[in-house]
Amino acid sequence: MGYTAIVDYGVGNLKSVTNALRYVGVSTQITGEAAVLERADAILLPGVGAFPDAAERLRESGLDRVLLEQAGRKPLLGICLGMQLLFERGEEVRDCEGLGLVSGCIRKIETAEKLPHIGWNQLAFPNDSPLFAGVEEGSCVYFVHSFCGVETRPEQVIATTDYGATVVAAVQNGNVYGCQFHPEKSGETGLQILKNFGGLNR
Repeated sequence: MGYTAIVDYGVGNLKSVTNALRYVGVSTQITGEAAVLERADAILLPGVGAFPDAAERLRESGLDRVLLEQAGRKPLLGICLGMQLLFERGEEVRDCEGLGLVSGCIRKIETAEKLPHIGWNQLAFPNDSPLFAGVEEGSCVYFVHSFCGVETRPEQVIATTDYGATVVAAVQNGNVYGCQFHPEKSGETGLQILKNFGGLNR
């Protein structure tokens, strides 16, 4: 039986994502081992905290190379900081290289609204994506962040939200997907998104 590998690199709330995927019928394995990631049907990259710390952990473990190799072979979903790491670089704390799987960089949200952006917000879909099959435009999901992706190619942006400015909420580049929000904390809408991801390689 196939499974979705959840990357354990010391950064991220693994339990809530695992529970949400299992709830929608997706078999999972939490792992930091290359061989387990290579055998997986799909890979989920979670993350909380600061961009440079997380990027350094990926590099030190060698998991950055594994993710780059596997991204061309199977669906990969980054959540929150995990999505930010998919970008070419980040400017949180200091300039730092990301995985480069999505074009653009991570910068502080330019808004007059209070940061961090915490709470429920609506999604708009500038481009179609199988990740949002069955999800209506205007559906609300849960955000917790102060940084977001910018300078992204328009065709890679599959969802945005408004927080005093248009904020990139989700991206896609081929097999690579990213959600700035937390689908595992976003009720039925989030569960549908995770179910969609779990079905991408079936």
